[in-house]
Amino acid sequence: MGFLIELLISAMIVVGGVFALVGSFGLSKLPDLMARLHAPTKATTLGIGGMLIASILYFAFVERTLSVHELLITIFLFLVAPVTAYLVAKTHLHRIRARQDTDQFQLPPPAGAGKAGWATFEKSDKHSRTEIR
Repeated sequence: MGFLIELLISAMIVVGGVFALVGSFGLSKLPDLMARLHAPTKATTLGIGGMLIASILYFAFVERTLSVHELLITIFLFLVAPVTAYLVAKTHLHRIRARQDTDQFQLPPPAGAGKAGWATFEKSDKHSRTEIR
């Protein structure tokens, strides 16, 4: 039983480390902010989550104690990472839109079919432009 627990904990640490490495590599190598945003919000979050789960398993099965703080950190991480990514992407879209007058920066059309535009620009368009500057 002890060997299987150690093997499971080791596997979670290795998998978490691989995800964190891939996320860090993507953060440094992807071309623009919208592409780079995926690396830390998905891969690195999964990597840190894997290592935190390994820590929870270690304390539960090896040390025989309940480790609540790792569980709270995991929940906080999985709640905060998508919200942060959303806010960074929205800010980036507004900054690009504010600079579109120079023809160097063009906002790409949103993916999907239909006449739908970017949801962040549908209400109070003039007001949001003046707030960003």
